[in-house]
Amino acid sequence: MKTVTIGIAYVLLAPVIGGLLAGVDRIISARMQRRVGPPILQPFYDVFKLLQKKTVVVNRLQNPAIICHLFFMIATGFLFFEGSDILLIIFVLTLSGVFLVLAASASGSPYSHIGAERELILMTAYEPMVLMMLVGIYKVTDSFHFYDILEGGKPLIVYLPGIFVGFLYVLTMKLRKSPFDISYSHHAHQELVKGIMSDLSGRSIAMVEIAHWYENVFLLGLIYLFFGFSPLLGIAAVIITYVFEILIDNTFARFRWELAFRSAWLVALVLGGGNLIALYALMGGA
Repeated sequence: MKTVTIGIAYVLLAPVIGGLLAGVDRIISARMQRRVGPPILQPFYDVFKLLQKKTVVVNRLQNPAIICHLFFMIATGFLFFEGSDILLIIFVLTLSGVFLVLAASASGSPYSHIGAERELILMTAYEPMVLMMLVGIYKVTDSFHFYDILEGGKPLIVYLPGIFVGFLYVLTMKLRKSPFDISYSHHAHQELVKGIMSDLSGRSIAMVEIAHWYENVFLLGLIYLFFGFSPLLGIAAVIITYVFEILIDNTFARFRWELAFRSAWLVALVLGGGNLIALYALMGGA
């Protein structure tokens, strides 16, 4: 019952935390560029304004697909913090991404189609690293469940340093930050037409943004797992990771999709695969 309560708390609080993180992101990015930047609550103002705008639908499939994208993203975090199987959770997360691609593909716009294709490329780029992370976690803890992993008390960061660094690399893709924001960009100076978001409007954009807030909180929860043996260290790692991702976002120009794909698979092979080989050598194949 306690874990269900935590899952419900995630559903209620994650968009608030995610919106505040987006506000902090804008402020830190502005300071790095020697600008004042917007107020911390600006992301909420933007979403509320979008919710009040008229939504223009170019295909009847578009709105149901966006609603499913948001629903399954919420379900991903709820299942994670409720303590369900992480394999199931990653499947639900992928399903959420597929519905976003469907929403973009329903449009006749070539920009939207290109954005959908790039989103699929990113999904195939980061999935191998995510799967290696799950294999490593199970090998160390003998469990796929959030609270079993935490209660086991094993410092995952000690056993899985290569996998952690590899996950940080693909986390930049999941957070939609440079150099991997190739399917759509949050920054106007990088791309005028926003790819997968080109034909979305009003409430549809608001729902995608809220889904992104939910996803960010869930992803930072995965970072916490590596340091969960010490709650204070885990919270510190989450904060440092998010600030580091903002720094990367403001430092690197966007990669071409070919480089993004190749580099993600190379990182998965070298860091993820190397860490798993070393782990099996140290702990045995059983």
